[in-house]
Amino acid sequence: QVQLVESGGGLVQAGGSLRLSCAASGRSFSASKMGWFRQTPGKEREFVSAISWSGGSTYYASSVEGRFTISRDNAKNTVYLQMNSLEPEDTATYYCAAGGSFTRVVSTTQYAYWGQGTQVTVSS
Repeated sequence: QVQLVESGGGLVQAGGSLRLSCAASGRSFSASKMGWFRQTPGKEREFVSAISWSGGSTYYASSVEGRFTISRDNAKNTVYLQMNSLEPEDTATYYCAAGGSFTRVVSTTQYAYWGQGTQVTVSS
């Protein structure tokens, strides 16, 4: 079992930055890939980024590549999402997810555990 708690969301102006954190508890954290997804009302949950258990492999949605950076600290059981050059289109609830090996990372079905989400609002 893995429990996930996101933090770091908030209101920021376009062009600004935020860093999301996801604190995990449970023995399986260091063995799991971690992902960030986002969702707006009425839309499906959208892949943002993923990182392998070692941190050696990362993957980004094209809409955020070059602006967002995912990282993890297994000693602290925490994964981060540094978000720079934020745009109003990045406004969403952001979810942390954990599960399995680093395959099909863009699919929500490949993650067994989910956090409750943190709201990010980018004003224009």
